Order: sequence, then structure tokens, then C-alpha cells
Amino acid sequence: MKGIPNEEEFLLPSGSSSQSRNGGVGVLVLVSTLIVALAQLQFGFTQGYSSPAQESIIADLHLSLSQFSIFGSLSNIGAMLGALASGQISEYFGRKRSLMIASIPNIIGWLTISFSEGPSLLFIGRLLEGFGVGVISYTVPVYVAEIAPKDLRGSLGSAMQLSVTIGIMLVYLLGIFFRWRILALLGIFPCAILIPGLFFIPESPRWLAKIGRMEDFEASLKALRGLNVDISLEADEIKDFVAMTRTRTTEFSDIKQRRYLFPLLVGIGLLILQQLGGINGIIFYTSNIFKAAGILSSNVATFGVGAIQVVVTVITTYLVDKAGRRLLLIVSSSGMTLSLLFVAVAFYLEDFISEDARVHSLLSLVSLVGIPAFIVSYSLGMGALPWVIMSETLPMNMKGLVGSTATFVNWFTSWVITMTADLLLNWSSGGVFTLYTAMNAFAILFVILWVPETKGRTLEEIQSTFE
Repeated sequence: MKGIPNEEEFLLPSGSSSQSRNGGVGVLVLVSTLIVALAQLQFGFTQGYSSPAQESIIADLHLSLSQFSIFGSLSNIGAMLGALASGQISEYFGRKRSLMIASIPNIIGWLTISFSEGPSLLFIGRLLEGFGVGVISYTVPVYVAEIAPKDLRGSLGSAMQLSVTIGIMLVYLLGIFFRWRILALLGIFPCAILIPGLFFIPESPRWLAKIGRMEDFEASLKALRGLNVDISLEADEIKDFVAMTRTRTTEFSDIKQRRYLFPLLVGIGLLILQQLGGINGIIFYTSNIFKAAGILSSNVATFGVGAIQVVVTVITTYLVDKAGRRLLLIVSSSGMTLSLLFVAVAFYLEDFISEDARVHSLLSLVSLVGIPAFIVSYSLGMGALPWVIMSETLPMNMKGLVGSTATFVNWFTSWVITMTADLLLNWSSGGVFTLYTAMNAFAILFVILWVPETKGRTLEEIQSTFE
């Protein structure tokens, strides 16, 4: 493909010739995953920022509840725009440069928020950081899926969600000690570290093969797998698949073909249900939810939720390539359904018998247990695996178009949930949790009926099943 800039002379950073092997995985795969995980850390920091910052932003800038709801949801608007552009950016510039591009609006956005004196700059900053996150949310799982060996692809992909949860926990923790302006400045650091780190990791070998840079492709794959590893079989499989996809001229109208339509529907379905289950409404407004339940130390409780999410995501990262994607998704959706059902019932009862102090304390305890249980269940599967499965099932020759579509729909649904959550919670806490419960119950059926198992198969093997 003409017009694409030459890749930096990075493929083997100085000293990497002594690269060792760890369980059959090139050390550079792990290093590359850790570096791009900084982008996901930024994702989580952005996602969790609204919860600890809400009270102080409203007080300092004299915002109304509806204005703060707009602020909270503008990152999703920006992410929708970023998602629409992410496929083309990633396909033209490559996965690494896409992350560099995404880092710039994130950094500018945090600076704008920190120094804003009114809602206008506050909203612009939130929109900018959302745009960067939209590009990140597509590019990172695709990059990790394309560099990872098949037996660890699920674990490494889930590690990206682990980084998101660490980012959320971190902003919750820092929010206890710092007000919103300092908290926004601290949000700069993940991308500020990510940009130089990207110069020391390889580009995706599959992207290099797709654009015809075969020497760089083999050098990248060799660096990722280890200098003493025979890559010929994997390289030949990738080359054959790329050659086959090149013989097809694809247009948007081709999306109705099963090889494109089925993975698109699976990816979009999972990413929509991930959001309709209520995760962002709960994450963005966790402190308010705990206050509504009568829990006074809401900031500490919110941090506890973030810490629990990190621990459970670590467990998911370990299990995903052993138990498989489908089982974890079913267990995750079932747990989310049951935990929110208990919370909904508790809020309904609270409306009728709130005058009884003992009952009030018991119902508050149900919410205190139910919300973390929901987060635990979400982290077991629905947090990470929709992105993993989306990145695994995307057709190579339509990855940009299909991936952008799936990512855009996810962020649009996230925007709807974020925009309405606070207002719905003020309308009826029990009602909104009932809606989320119904969506999670439907997710169980969706996984059972339509989601394929991708554990232990190469990306090319997965694609061949859709022919």
C-alpha cells in the first residue's frame, strides 16, 4: 500500500537479541502488552473520573445535575467519534502510531479540564479525552490479539481489561486525597509514559503482512516469538491467509455475507449487552449509589469496589485460556443478573419501609454487598471478553470497517447509559436496577445461542469457520 510511512527502525530494540523464552512466549510479547496496557490504564482513569470528582466539580463551577450528566457523558460522545475514526487510523498508520495519535487528545483533554473555569472548557476537555479513548478501545485489543500466541491470546487480552480496572481503582483512590483539578493533571501520566514506550515495541506482524512489508513482518514475528523459535509454520499460515483475503475486493455491501455479518453481529451484540447491563451507570455514579443506600463513607466504599474489580479481573486473566470464553461469559452474566436483582428488590423495599431503622440498615447492607457482587461478576467475563472476542473474530480484510462499527455501537450504548443513569437513579433506584437486571438476563441467552468458543485457535482458524 503506497503512502503509508515506513515503520521506525525498532523491530529489535538494542539488547533484545538475548531475548529469553517464558512458557513458550517471547519476552517481547509480554513487554509489548505491558506497554500498551498504559493506554488501557488511561481508559480506566477516564471512565472512573466522574465518580470521585462529581461533588467538587459541581461545587466549584456551580454546575447543575443535568450539566454534570452532560459532562459525564461527553467522554462517550468523544469516544464515538474516536471509534468511527479508529479503524481507518489503525489500518493506515498501524497499531502503534494509532496509539500515539490517540494519546495527544487525551493529554490535551486532561489539561483543559484541569484549568477550566466554566462548563465550556470542561466539556471540550472531556470530549477530547473521550476521542482518544475511542481510538484506544479499538486499537489495543486488536494489537494484542495480533501479537499474542493462540494459547495466551485470551489471557493477554483480558490483561487489557485488568489495566482498565486498575485505572478505575487508581482514580477512586486518588479521588479520596485530591480534588478534581489535581486529579485531572494526574490523568496525563499514562499517555505521557505510553508515547516513548511505543518506540521500543514491534508493530503488529499481521498488519505488516497485510500491507505487504514482508521483511518487517518476519522480523516482527521473530522478535515476538523469540530468536530461537521456528516461526515458519505460523508465518506461512498468516501469509496464506493474507494472500487469500487480497484476492477479494470488499465493499460495504459485502457485509451481508456470513463471513462478515456473523462476527459483526456477535461482536456488536456482546459490546451492546456489556453496556446495557449498566456497568458504566454504576461505575460513573458509584458514590451516589452508595449514598442513596445510606452508606456514609461512600468514597471509601467506591475505592473498595475498584479494588475488588482488580482482584477478580486477575482471576479472569488466569482462567480465560483454561475455562474458555463462553463459560466465563455465562457465569459472569448470571452473577450480574442475580446481584442486581437483589439490589433492585432492596431499593423497592426501602421506599415502603424506610421508617424502620433496623430494616433500613439491612437493606443498606444488601446494596453494599450487591454492588460489589455485580462488579465481581462483570469482571469475571463481561468486562474483558467482549473486546477479546471482537478482536479475535474480526475479518482481516474488513477489520477497520467492522471493528469501527462494533466499537462505535459500544460507545453509543455507553453514552446512553451514562447520560441517563443519574437521572434514572433520581427517578427510581429500584426501577433502573430492574432494567439492568433484564438486560443481563438476556445476555445469558445471547451467549448460549450465538457466541462461538475461540479458545486455543489461531486468528486464521477462527476466520475459516465463518466461510
